[in-house]
This record gives sequence, structure tokens and C-alpha cells, in this order.
Amino acid sequence: MDDQNKNLLLATALSFVVILIWFVLFPPPEQDAQLEPAAVSDSVPSADGPAIASAPAADSATAAPADAAQASDDTPRLPLDTPRLEGSISLTGGRIDDLRLKDYRVTQDADADIVQLLDPVGSDTPYYALYGWVPGQGLTAEDVPSANTLWTVETGTVLSPNAPVTLRWDSPAGVIFRRTIAVDADYMFTVTQSAENPTDKTLTAKPYGILARHGEPAGLKNFFVLHEGALQMSDGILEMVKYSDITDLDVVPSERSQAQRFDVLENGWVGFTDHYWMTTLIPANNTAFKSVIKYNATHEIYQAEAVQETVTLAPGATTEVQTQLFAGAKEWEAIGHYQNQPGFWAKLFGAKVDENRPQIDRYIDSIDWGWFFFFTKPIFAMLHWLNIAIGNMGWAIIALTLIIKAAVLPLAFKSYVSMAKMKELQPEMEKIKERTGDDREKLQKEMMALYKKEKVNPAAGCLPILIQIPIFFSLYKVIFVTLELRHAPWFGPFRDLSMPDPTSIWNLFGAFPWASPEPGSVFAMVFIGILPLLLGVSMWLQQKLNPAPADPTQQMIFAWMPWVFMFMLGGFASGLVVYWIANNVITFTQQYLIMRSQGYTPDILGNIKSSFTKKSGGSSKE
Repeated sequence: MDDQNKNLLLATALSFVVILIWFVLFPPPEQDAQLEPAAVSDSVPSADGPAIASAPAADSATAAPADAAQASDDTPRLPLDTPRLEGSISLTGGRIDDLRLKDYRVTQDADADIVQLLDPVGSDTPYYALYGWVPGQGLTAEDVPSANTLWTVETGTVLSPNAPVTLRWDSPAGVIFRRTIAVDADYMFTVTQSAENPTDKTLTAKPYGILARHGEPAGLKNFFVLHEGALQMSDGILEMVKYSDITDLDVVPSERSQAQRFDVLENGWVGFTDHYWMTTLIPANNTAFKSVIKYNATHEIYQAEAVQETVTLAPGATTEVQTQLFAGAKEWEAIGHYQNQPGFWAKLFGAKVDENRPQIDRYIDSIDWGWFFFFTKPIFAMLHWLNIAIGNMGWAIIALTLIIKAAVLPLAFKSYVSMAKMKELQPEMEKIKERTGDDREKLQKEMMALYKKEKVNPAAGCLPILIQIPIFFSLYKVIFVTLELRHAPWFGPFRDLSMPDPTSIWNLFGAFPWASPEPGSVFAMVFIGILPLLLGVSMWLQQKLNPAPADPTQQMIFAWMPWVFMFMLGGFASGLVVYWIANNVITFTQQYLIMRSQGYTPDILGNIKSSFTKKSGGSSKE
């Protein structure tokens, strides 16, 4: 076997060994697995008493939660209705705690429930946004609104775009607190808290916003390729803390039941992210605030807080502060809209920042692009635009493969030309081997002299394989992480390209009336679908462009490799398998045409026959 084939074999084997080890050590969870939410502590009172929410203490953003009333059927609520959201706001505490995403369903069934993002206290998975004031000079806890405060509606009947609502509460100290909530046509709320001081005293207080989540979210993936948990952006630096790491934060000495961290930020945001959904608190730009990530072990509550600086309420004066709340789907276009920072190509063609739109620092990084973001970001952007142009994600993946192969064609051309020349040099190389015998050093020197004379690079054939490795990992990341691939159909049975192939040999790809094996099961791994089968066949045919190696061990490795990868990749997202099949077909075509253009015609039929007769295949020259 020549050095070219050895290098090619080594590069291919190593790349897929890495993938195999990855998924053996870190297997994805079963697709339908659901984790039960963490139970709220027994010390939490019953439904007609107070439960837990959080409010910072006057001197620190790391204090214990204040009380929040349990949700009940008679809790007064203000309806919320937008083109993309529906739900309600609890007037008890003024909490945004009931929110559903109209555009997304739990499953692909037409009658499936739409996705519930926020839930009130008293539900199975409480998750809500809470706002308030920390009392300062001249005020006590009873003088500022808490999570139990019953607000009245001052203006508005239904919260919708261009129709904000205002809540009001008059405190015992005489201060009038108002909370105006507005929402846009997508997922951004704007909460303006104001305090009017009609007294003759100077008062101080700190405004805050809180995201509270009781227990871990149901369906937590716990897969290292995806971040789920708290995230915080501060002046261009993104920090991510998984749920399991939040519980390990340092314990506050004065409050043994809580673990937390806080940072003083400016131009930042803090919140929680799930696989496809996210909530974040975003204070106004150039406003300093304390960002707190907290865990209350007693009640098993995860919290993200944004506590702003102390404001002074002069006698007869009114002050207000504004915070934005994103609560919705992690859509690339929507999040990019809120970031309002044109990319490189957009700037090149004269795109400018719209001063009337929000400008949230590096908000697009709330999507987990991973370490290879310089690959994943442009790959996803191209895939997204192709999907819009074509209208089908499956065909968009194939079109993306064509573009990628066209981009690396110059390098591939050099590689395949080198491979063709190596085939032409095969007789000369065999003569050198016979002449040098067991003298490895002499063999190496004469081989290198031959390569230099004929201007052949024996390692050139590895380059296309090596280039495919980061592209493969980046595309896997894109398909696994991004919302746009969720429930994205192709054709026929392929209704969700983010899931494994739903077809199976078990029922002859739907010809028989019984169901396919459960995705993720061992049975499904054995009785693979049609896409993994096509993947194995395409890899096998690609091998047949060259004769089988003479060495029996190498011949066996080559013979088994396509079928091992076929079963190994069978449990991957079907969109990734579509990419790999398209890549193999295009590579086969390119290699065949380029090798023919160099005067070498691969004897594909002869190589196939030789693989069945266990004899060395030959090749013919024109």
C-alpha cells in the first residue's frame, strides 16, 4: 500500500475514532426522555399561603428571597396577547408568570399543545419574572412593593404591541409606585418602574428584576455540546454556568441556605437559557447593575437578578428606571434584530445601525455557537439564507454541501491530481521496494527522491479529509443547537431533520404495518434507517475509486469501515446524515472527473468485483 493511501486511511480513521469516542463517553440522551422537575421544599407553605420568590436585601444583591403568593384560580390577572405570545400577568406581585409561544408546539402533531415558557407558582414547573424595589433610606420592607403586593390596573385592559399596561400601588409611606409593561411583536418586554414621592422626605431605593426557576427544567439534556443554565454577558465577555454548577457556588455566610455569585456589569444582560428557549434581563445600556446568579438550596430555586444602582426620591419628585425582558424562542433573526449589529457582509454593502431599534451587546452569542464559532456562525447563516430561498431545510443542507465543496474545490483538485500521479508512479514505487528490500531508510530516501522528481506531495490527499473534520463538527453543532432545525421537514417520513432517521429496516422502511423501533434504543441502532444505509453505500462506492490495498489487514479495515460508520452515524440527526451523503456523492464525482482529466480512469467495476472475489483489483489507463 502506497504512502498516499496510508495517509488517507489514517486521517479518515482518526477523524471517526474521535467521533466514536465522543459519543461513547458522552452519549446523547434518549429523544423523548423527560426529567421530573425538582420538588419544592416541604417547608414551602400550602397554596393559600406564601411561597418563595427572591428579592435582594437593601445592602446587597445576594440576599434571600422574599415571599411570593401562591398562584390560585382566583388570582387576578391581566391578559397578554401578541402575534407570537399569549398568557397573562398576575396582579399579585405584578409577575410575568404565564407565557406561551404561539408558533411552537411540543410535538409535530397538529393538535399538540403550544410550548409553555413561563409558569406561575403552584404549577409543576414555576418559572417567572418578578420586579420590585429594595428599601433604602426612609423606607421599610412594607413600604415597597413585594412579590405579594396586589397591584391595580391604572391603564390598559390587554397587554399587546402598541398597547402597554400600567399597574399602580400606593404604599403605606405615601409613595406611589407604578409599573408600565410594554411588549413588541416578537419576544421583548419593556418594564418601566417608577416611584412618585409626594412626601416631604428624601427617600432612597434600589430597583431590581428577577428571573426565578423552581427546580431544574423538565427535559434537561445534560449534554456537553449544549449549554443549559445561567448565562451572563458583561462588556463583550460571555459567561455560562450550568445548573449543576450553580448549586456548587460559594455559600453566603449570612444565609447558609443560598449559594450565589455576583458581578458589577455595564452594557450586559443575565438570565437562563434552555435548548430552544431563553429568558434574559437587560438593563438599559451604560447603566451599571449587579448581576446575581443564585441558588436557594432550601427551596431548590435558581435565580438570575439584575439589581440597579440606588436612586434618590426627592420630595415631590418622580423617578423611573427601565429594564428589558426577553422571553421567547432563540431565533437567529429575532435575536440578531435585538442585537442590531450588522455583520461583516452587511456592513460591506452599507448596512447601518437603526437608532430606533434596541442595541443589546453581543446578544447573538446567547445561542451556544461553541469554541469553533468562526465556523458555526457563517455555516448557520448560510444555511438559514438557503432555507429561506429554497423553502426546505433538507434541500438547503444539500445546497450548503455544494457550496462548501465548491469553496474547497481548488484544494481538492490539487489533492486528486496528486492521487492520480501517485497511481501513475505505482509501478516505479514497486521497483524501489523490490530494490531496497528491508532497508527502510534507503526506501524512504528513494521514495522522497521520486516524489521530488515528479513533484508529487504524498500528503496532499489527506487535505480534503482534514478540512471535512471541523466542518463536520460545526455542522453537527448547528443542527443540534439551533432552533431553526427543530421540527424542520424534508420530504416523506423525514419530518424533523434534528432527529435521527425515523425509517427502519425492521418494517422495510414503512412497507410493513408495524412501527419502527424507538429512537435511541439498541434495537433502533441495529435496524437502521434508509439514510444511514445510503451513507454506508456512498462511502463504500467512494472507496472503489481505488484498488483495495494488497495488505490483508489494511484490506479488512477498508472493507469494514463504511459499514461501521453506517451504524455509528445512524443515531445522528438525519440532517447531518443528509449532509454526509451529499458530501460523499459530490466527492466521488469530483474525484472521478479530476482523475480522468489527468489520464487515469478508475476501474470502479473491476474494484467492486475484486472486493467480492478477495483479489486485488486492477485499474486501466486510457
